[in-house]
Amino acid sequence: MKLGRELLSFGVVGVIGYVVDVAVLYLLAPPMGPYAARVVSFLAAATTTWAFNRRYTFAARVSAGGSIWREYLGYLVTMSAGAVLNYGAYALTLHWVEGRGALALAVAVGSLAGMTVNFLSARYLIFRSKPGA
Repeated sequence: MKLGRELLSFGVVGVIGYVVDVAVLYLLAPPMGPYAARVVSFLAAATTTWAFNRRYTFAARVSAGGSIWREYLGYLVTMSAGAVLNYGAYALTLHWVEGRGALALAVAVGSLAGMTVNFLSARYLIFRSKPGA
């Protein structure tokens, strides 16, 4: 059931990332616009989820001797496939939905669109099983 536990933890961490994403987006959207602000809010959320996934979701898989900065940058790079899906769904949702809650809904739709790709990338590329584990 390790996969199930990791998936559930990844989802909980994703909710935390969603809250960070929406908070930063609503803070920055007025001066930057909803599309540029979304890039910054995504990076804030990705940084948050990396830290929580590293500490909780994939703690047993974290390599003790590796460079934390290399791992972080690798996480951001591998999340880029999910980010493309995420941003595309976000932009499409904003194209069709207007109103006060449109940004939050668009972030949710985008997050769900990229979640599977991001989980698989994190589990099998960034936080691979240690040899012998």
